[in-house]
Amino acid sequence: MAVDAYPRGLVLVVEDERSIADLVRLYLSRDGFGVHVEHDGTAGLDAARRMRPVACVLDIALPGMAGTEVCRRMRAAGDWTPVIFLTARDDEVDRVVGLELGADDYVTKPFSPRELVARIRAVLRRTGGSPEGAERPRVVGPVTLDPVRRLVTVDGVPVQLTSTEFDLLAHLMGRPGRVFTREELLAGVWGYAAHTGTRTVDVHVAQVRGKLGRAAEVIRTHRGVGYACAD
Repeated sequence: MAVDAYPRGLVLVVEDERSIADLVRLYLSRDGFGVHVEHDGTAGLDAARRMRPVACVLDIALPGMAGTEVCRRMRAAGDWTPVIFLTARDDEVDRVVGLELGADDYVTKPFSPRELVARIRAVLRRTGGSPEGAERPRVVGPVTLDPVRRLVTVDGVPVQLTSTEFDLLAHLMGRPGRVFTREELLAGVWGYAAHTGTRTVDVHVAQVRGKLGRAAEVIRTHRGVGYACAD
């Protein structure tokens, strides 16, 4: 199946519960996505490598290979395809581990299929970039962010960020000095309300700082409030 055969591209769903996989397939297909389903992690990783989907929906508790390991191997190989974890677990530790591995979002069962589709569309809107010529590169200290090319560099050296990490940094760098609350960042970057938990923001900020290395100080913490980009 070619990704360009579908209006919105091909989504890979790796879910061992066939009824859930069928439900996700139905709703994604209705929304114009092509869908390829695998039921174990090993086959899912192989499909991700072969098919180059626009997004991956991964269950965490998979036979063969856990969804977290699938994501880890994708990121280790330089594959930054958006990943949304789908899992029955609602433990914050599991949620944080998933995000630290480079996942873009996290949906807990039971879930609304419409919400899952909306989350996928939100991730893809962010990764679609800005209209050509609409924004110029932003520079703060040694960090340069190009919204059109979706490229971040530190002293000219490219930094590998997930789509969500890039959008978080772009949001902060778009208004240097402006302090954003965690709730504002959830709404502005993730596109949904704070009922999902503001810990998501903290984890992503930590991830971005770690990848920026010595330039991590461009993101400033305002204790009890939120985050801002240095001006």
